[in-house]
Amino acid sequence: MPSVLILSSHVAASRVGGGAQALALARLGVEPILVPTVLFGRHPGWGPPGGGPVAAETMQAMVDAIAYQGLFAELDAVICGYFARPEQVTIAARTLDFVRAANPRARLVVDPIMGDAGKGLYVAQAVAEAVTEVLVPRADLVTPNAWELSRLSDLPVFDAASAVRAARALGKPVLVSSVEVGPKGASEPEIGVVYADAHEAALAAHARQAKVPNGTGDLLTLLFAAGLIDLLPPKEALACAVGAVAEAAAAAAGEKELSVRALPTELARSPRVRVEPLP
Repeated sequence: MPSVLILSSHVAASRVGGGAQALALARLGVEPILVPTVLFGRHPGWGPPGGGPVAAETMQAMVDAIAYQGLFAELDAVICGYFARPEQVTIAARTLDFVRAANPRARLVVDPIMGDAGKGLYVAQAVAEAVTEVLVPRADLVTPNAWELSRLSDLPVFDAASAVRAARALGKPVLVSSVEVGPKGASEPEIGVVYADAHEAALAAHARQAKVPNGTGDLLTLLFAAGLIDLLPPKEALACAVGAVAEAAAAAAGEKELSVRALPTELARSPRVRVEPLP
């Protein structure tokens, strides 16, 4: 059975972050291994989340135990997500190095969770700098939103073409979400996800939902990685991942966050999503 190590948040009552990714992996038949960076009771959007960051010593001890079990050599991927403290990022970087040494075939995925349009930076500056300087360079795949990609590349990201330029400036494969599609004020506005590497690029777009539940970005990163584990070509993995997220968001329409029942049980294209190649 494929297995994925997740270094990210665990939120007890909300289907977001690493906890949601672990649930989604299990529903897809992939073994999840979650090392939490924070332990929260609920999503901070509801109010005080309860709990707090996991101590660096505890996080390191958990990673060490997984390594001693010999599991690094069996991993198909590592997903790095939300970090609360820079020392956690340092642990994550060392973990990526050890996994790469144990299994060069494992895919190292970094979701540089730092901020968003209209909100700006919502992690500490030191965390954002550490993610940028020590995690992104180690990644086989980076999965920012458009705002984060602009920050990482120091280039504007305002449509699909600019997303491709900014992604290629990073010098590695990038999956960028929240990309504006079509003219502003369109009667049927769309939102898109762009995949770009040095050789190809593609856009997957679908109708913009009035209210999007929390957790869709985490789900997108997970599903695209799962597609690559299944040996799908990147364009097909893009179509399937965005399709599954669109269906999950539609199933949770009107709700503030995803529920277990909205998480997909398979990767599949959706009629809600159109995919087109980009130069």
